[in-house]
Amino acid sequence: MRPPWEDAALCRQWFEDLWLDVCRLRERYLLPVRTLWWENPLQVETLAALAVWVERYDSGEWDDPPGKLALLYDLERVATLLRDGNDPFYPDRDRPQFRRFLAEFEQASGGGEGR
Repeated sequence: MRPPWEDAALCRQWFEDLWLDVCRLRERYLLPVRTLWWENPLQVETLAALAVWVERYDSGEWDDPPGKLALLYDLERVATLLRDGNDPFYPDRDRPQFRRFLAEFEQASGGGEGR
């Protein structure tokens, strides 16, 4: 079995899911997400980790009030990692660039045409 990063379709789905998570996190926690976050590996990993952390509390998988408070306190540190970039992230405006990014990724990895 190939790792997910070697499968363009799995990678595309992972990024699509992360897009939705980032939109939710940005609104819920007023995170200072910047445009083109998907091109910055540190921001991608930060946002992916935060999304998983929040999902575990929201789903009830974790029931640890002190841990949830730690998450909320860490939002300030997370925000610092997200401030690198020129313009704020606006999902409606940035979606076409994100789609181009995915299409270019798929073409570079031999995954065919972008959607």
